[in-house]
Amino acid sequence: MNSEQNGTVLTAPLREFGRAGLFLLTAFSRMRFGRRQLAEALRQVYFAGVRSLVIIVISGFFVGLVLTLQTYDTLTRFGAADAVSTVLALSLFRELGPVLAALLFAGRAGTSITAEIGLMKATEQLDALDLMAIDPMERIIQPRLLAGAIALPCLVLIFNLTALVGGIFFAVFLMGSDPITFWANMQSSVELLRDFGGGMLKAVCFGFVAAWLAVWFGWSARPTSEGVALATTQTVIATAIAVLVLDFILSAFML
Repeated sequence: MNSEQNGTVLTAPLREFGRAGLFLLTAFSRMRFGRRQLAEALRQVYFAGVRSLVIIVISGFFVGLVLTLQTYDTLTRFGAADAVSTVLALSLFRELGPVLAALLFAGRAGTSITAEIGLMKATEQLDALDLMAIDPMERIIQPRLLAGAIALPCLVLIFNLTALVGGIFFAVFLMGSDPITFWANMQSSVELLRDFGGGMLKAVCFGFVAAWLAVWFGWSARPTSEGVALATTQTVIATAIAVLVLDFILSAFML
């Protein structure tokens, strides 16, 4: 690989990020907040959020089980098994809930959004909207951006609840921990605004970024079956990296 190819490899992601940023600015500049836009955004919340519930609930329950199992085993060695609920709650509310739900959201809803918009482009439906004097940004892009920022916090809340159920099932029903002590330690250690509120703020940011990348890769996809397939793969990869980088930045500011 020569120096010119090395430069292309390094600068291509930056150019793609720049184009995605301009695309987002264009979407904001044409943003409308009418009844029709709100109705379409809520319809997209259903498609992006409600249809992701199954994978969120199942994943949340088993994440709670595994996290409690590992934590309980480690804390028992140091005689601190009663602190398992504290570690479980703080891990879920601050980090694991928003991050894991965002990654699942990208895999389930993000790819669906990208494929839908990519197919609209391949079948010239976006061009048809232009011909009918309907702005695709207003009709297609903006509702999905709003839906991402609304749906993911709801999914994170459900993910955390089911993970707590999994943790309680393991600690209380399988390991015989005292349920009163379990709840008391959790309540005394979790700060509503800092821990729970911080996690939900992350969820809003992650949801918006996931929706932004999903609509961008669908919008910029080559209008072929191979192009749409490549765009869905790029959506998952880019969203996973963006969520992890953004999580580090937000966590640093929230400490």
